[in-house]
Order: sequence, then C-alpha cells, then structure tokens
Amino acid sequence: MAKNPVQIMETVLRDGHQSLCATRMRIEDMLPQLEALDAVGYKALEAWGGATFDTCLRFLGEDPWERLDTLKANLNTPIQMLLRGQNLLGYNHYSNDVVEKFVQKASQHGVGVFRIFDALNDVRNLKVAINAALNCPEKPEVQGCLVYTISPVHTNEKFVELAKELQDMGCHSVCIKDMSGLLKPYVAEDLVKKLKAALDIPVELHTHCTSGFGHATYLKAIEAGVDIIDTALAPFSSDTSQPCTETMVRALEGTEYDTGIDVQKLTPISKHFLSVKKRIIEEFNLKGYFDINPNVLDFQIPGGMLSNLANQLKEAGMEDKYQELLDEMPRVRKDLGYPPLVTPSSQIVGTMATFNVMSGERYKMVPKEFKDLARGKFGRTPVAIDRDFLTKTLGIAPEDIIEDCSLEDAKAKTFAEFEAELKEKGFLNPSEEDVLSYALFPQVAEEFFQNHYQKVTAYKKL
Repeated sequence: MAKNPVQIMETVLRDGHQSLCATRMRIEDMLPQLEALDAVGYKALEAWGGATFDTCLRFLGEDPWERLDTLKANLNTPIQMLLRGQNLLGYNHYSNDVVEKFVQKASQHGVGVFRIFDALNDVRNLKVAINAALNCPEKPEVQGCLVYTISPVHTNEKFVELAKELQDMGCHSVCIKDMSGLLKPYVAEDLVKKLKAALDIPVELHTHCTSGFGHATYLKAIEAGVDIIDTALAPFSSDTSQPCTETMVRALEGTEYDTGIDVQKLTPISKHFLSVKKRIIEEFNLKGYFDINPNVLDFQIPGGMLSNLANQLKEAGMEDKYQELLDEMPRVRKDLGYPPLVTPSSQIVGTMATFNVMSGERYKMVPKEFKDLARGKFGRTPVAIDRDFLTKTLGIAPEDIIEDCSLEDAKAKTFAEFEAELKEKGFLNPSEEDVLSYALFPQVAEEFFQNHYQKVTAYKKL
C-alpha cells in the first residue's frame, strides 16, 4: 500500500468532452463503459452539471434528469456535478427556493458530490447552494471551490482565507478550480502547502493543460500533499482539457503516492472513447484538438471561448484585429475589478473586449450583461470598481449600483412563478424537474418539451 495514495476524479464523462468536443457526448456513448469505469476505483466520476444540462436539451434531445437516472442506475462510484452557486447551471441569479429545489432534486436523482463555485469567489453566492446540499437526506459530499486566477490582488494567502471560509460554512472538501490552466507548478506547491496547513478537510486540484503546465502542476501539488486530482482518460485529455489519467497513474506507480489504479483496466475504456471522440468530431464538425497556448496567462480566457471570439472577428472581416482583442481583454478585466474569468464572467469580459476592438472606441457599445456585472448584480468583484467608470463611462445610475447581491436574488422568479408560467404556456401538470429545466433555459426547455413530450397527454398543447 502506498503511504500517501492520491485519489483520482475522472472527467471523461463531463469536462473532458466539454473542453474538447463542445459537450456533445450522449448517454449512449457512455453506457457501454459505465461498468468498467465503476470498477476502476475512482474517487468520483464527474458526469453532470457544467454545460451538460444545456447541451442535453439544446443539441442532443436528451432529458438531463433522465441521463442522471441512467448514470445512477449503472454506477456505485459517486457521481459528481459542477454547480455555479446562485447561478445553478444557467447565467442568471435564481431565487433561493429555485436553488434549493434544484439541489434537492439533483441529490435525489443521484448526484453524490456537489462541486459548488462562484465566478467572483463571492461566498454570499455560495451559501444557499451549500446549505441546501448539506441538508439533503442522501448526504452527498459538498465541495466548495477557490476559482483560481492571477491578478495584482489575488494571492495564495487570499485563497487560503477563502478556503477557511468554505470550511467554516460546512464544506467537506475544497477544490482549487483552475479553469484556464494558469496555476504554475511551484505556485501550486506553495498554495497546497498553505491550504493543508490551514484546513482540516481534503484538498482537490482541478486544472487544464491550456498553458502546458498541467501534468507538472499536478506533480508539484502531489508532493505538497494534495489529496485528489482531476484527470481525463487519454482521448479526452490534454490540450484545453485535464491532464491524462493514464499518464498520472503511471507517473505515480511505485511511489508513496501510488493511486492503486490498474492502468491496464483503462486501456479498453480509452479505446472506446477514442472511437466516440472521432464520431462526435465528424457528426458535429468540430475541431477536437487544440494547441497549447502559454499566452493564456496574459488574457486568461478559456480556449474554447477564444475560438468563438476569433470567429466573430472573422465574420466581421476584422480577423487582423485578433491580437488587439487579446491585448484588450486584460484592460477590460482591470476596469471590471479583476474578476476571475469563468462562466459567466469570461463571456461577459470577452464580449466587451470584442465590442471595444470592433467599434474602434472603448465602451461605445456596452452590453446589458457587462453593466449588470459592473453594477454588482452578480456579486462583489475582487476590487471595487471606480465609481466614475460606472456612472460616467458606462452610464449606470448611482441608485442602480447594488451593494447587497441578496437583494437582487429577492427579485428573481420563484419556483411557483416558473411553474405557473409553464402551465400558462399549455404544459399541464409539469414535474418539478421540468419546471427546473424551464427555469434554467426557458426557450430551450419549451422547445424540448414540444418535441419530446407530444405523446404524453399532460404535455399536449391546449
């Protein structure tokens, strides 16, 4: 037995294909290997949350709740999901009762680990979701996140303070969530050492290979005492995804950190997912492979989003402005108080930078979402935003600046209001799960119901 065995959380069923193949993997692609994955000995299998919910409804014709039921019926290994705190899986703040109901239903359907984060690291946006998960009768693991970023105001010491708050809120573990691969190996070593000294709960590390640091960052973090690492099986690893499962298992074999996983068990599973990847790339006309980009440390935008922004410039006949766009992103982020760039803040900052470059004048056109983030609708930014920038440059009225994000939550529609709205549209007796799907993605869910529930009397149009 290894002295300090490292546990592995496998991402092939969620972040692996989200990072490389636009989250297009279907449940039928997963089913043939669930028994084999279950037998590996993973700490957990990430298989729900993130972009999977939206993609199931929008592109794959699957009910995400039914997918979760199928996964649970075939797995004993805990199923992990990624949850955006008060944003759940959407892009707005939802009322407390919607957040609580969603967490309760996810637990009932089989989520065994809730990984909960907030794009701004504002713990006020985490409290409702964390408390709801802690109170679920199924007793899932509740994990709070430190959304990792680099700026003049973000330090390892600040991240440790945040981790201690999460532990005090009742989290069973904390995760360093490095969504853009910004965490350097020796910085990771220092951060993990400080976290292990300050906490009484396990520390997990999640990174991407976008910058090229991934595997080296994991090794230094392991030497510093990290308990769990997130990896993806080879076909869905590296590039803008997680470090490779097989690589890390072999790297640790025979050491005090040996995972105890039999790498030979992984080979046939990876062969299956390689064929799945090839089919998905062909079916959806995806790139599927991405170059390492060390410059991500400067602009910090996740790789998949960068390609979308480049396409926007190309379609506008301004492809030559791409470098100007990359240079503008850090400036916009500074104006906005250095928010970590993860959904939804990454999209908001990236879109604003694109508008600035395309118009040739900074903040000439300002999207509503940018104003909402600036005025405090999504929570408190790491640095207070200059008041003149808010009122004069962005044209936000002083009375619209929000100091307490919980006041904004109180304005959100309640579960009962979403249910009544769905019934008014002619969907009689919707399940609580369907109401939640509608609350998160109204137009997408409504179209899904029309296409997939026509044979169910309760869902026939009046």
